[in-house]
Amino acid sequence: MSNFKQWAKTPPCGWNSWDCFGAGVNEEQLRANADYMAKNLKQYGWEYVICDIQWYEPTADSNDYHNFTELNTDKYGRLMPAENRFPSAKDGKGFKPIANYVHSLGLKFGIHIMRGIPRQAVHQNLPIFGSKYTARDVAHHFSVCSWNTDMYGLKNCEGAQDYYNSIINMYAEWGVDFIKCDDIAVTEFRKWDNPYTADYEIEMLRKAIDNCGREIVLSLSPGPALRDKADHLCKNANMWRMTGDFWDLWEHLYVMFDKCEEWQGVRKAGNYPDCDMLPIGRISKLCSYHGKQNRMSNFTKPEHYTLMSLWGIFGSPLFIGGNMPENDEFTLSLLTNSDYMKMHRESADPHCIAREEKNNKGYIIWASHGKSCKYLAVFNTDTKAKKIKADLTQILMPNTEYTVYDIWQKQTIGSAKNSLTLEVEPHGARLIKLQ
Repeated sequence: MSNFKQWAKTPPCGWNSWDCFGAGVNEEQLRANADYMAKNLKQYGWEYVICDIQWYEPTADSNDYHNFTELNTDKYGRLMPAENRFPSAKDGKGFKPIANYVHSLGLKFGIHIMRGIPRQAVHQNLPIFGSKYTARDVAHHFSVCSWNTDMYGLKNCEGAQDYYNSIINMYAEWGVDFIKCDDIAVTEFRKWDNPYTADYEIEMLRKAIDNCGREIVLSLSPGPALRDKADHLCKNANMWRMTGDFWDLWEHLYVMFDKCEEWQGVRKAGNYPDCDMLPIGRISKLCSYHGKQNRMSNFTKPEHYTLMSLWGIFGSPLFIGGNMPENDEFTLSLLTNSDYMKMHRESADPHCIAREEKNNKGYIIWASHGKSCKYLAVFNTDTKAKKIKADLTQILMPNTEYTVYDIWQKQTIGSAKNSLTLEVEPHGARLIKLQ
């Protein structure tokens, strides 16, 4: 196989089912969101449709997990889609029919998996496909996820690699293009001494994907990923979470400025620190989670601009969290801004050039390099509107006049040399192209 970093030359963009459907997403909902993306977003660069956690659980119905519930597996302990939720998976077809449908729309299909091997496969001591080992031989009984009871972690042994090979080869046969593996970027069962205890399981996944014969983008969760493990993450994965689950709260959004500063300089083609999903549009349809059930995003309009501007200029992967068929016009306008998507794909070397705050209120300025322009994101972290002056000599030739184009307003707003002063709404952002 080719170098896996070539499989995602730009930050992946798509939709993930978690923010709107939690663990309870079904086939009809997946297909509806795929249809919407193909019709409305594909032309702008959105391409991945991701089925998140618990697709193998017949009883999953919300954001809540059902501890120690029965899971759907084959005779080799490999998780299979619950047929009551994904009818096309019957007769052992797995996700192949859904993947085929998504591919027919010109899109790509992905799934969420948990690190390790199902507990019930271990308790039944099922054989591992293509191996002389069994589930009990490879299970690490003390390596368990603190928030989900489905799996045991794996030992660092030959049989464990066999298990990962068996599931990745099956996913490749289904036509999976993207895997989000959870409980692996950091683990919590021994976080007091080493939250990166699953490093060898990351390497096993890398090896299994490289040998499966299909280009599968690998995303690691949850966060916060460890900054001092950046080299190992870059060597083995395409993207990894910088934070825990991100939701539509200003407090969560504000913290991301620190996270982006911490990880600046790491992003490169094929390797992307991940700010997490975009909780915009219609979210939390199946239960209340950090807000009312079945709500539109709690972010204000200015906070939407801050969210999109920071994720965009930083070059984070972009995964829509809301149920896309219920998008309002404003949400759709954010996702179909061609200048924004061009910046997201093409800009390089994103970095913070100014930050002046007192008691977490003030302004922050980021910049990046386009192919024939510079990009500037000016953020107001105050609760009052501000006029913010940006020193352009840090990124542009001094005493040279540049055209100022506002990406969100979709218009040229004047020219500038040496400095630029912008009025920015509370918790808002201005996203500028200078050329």
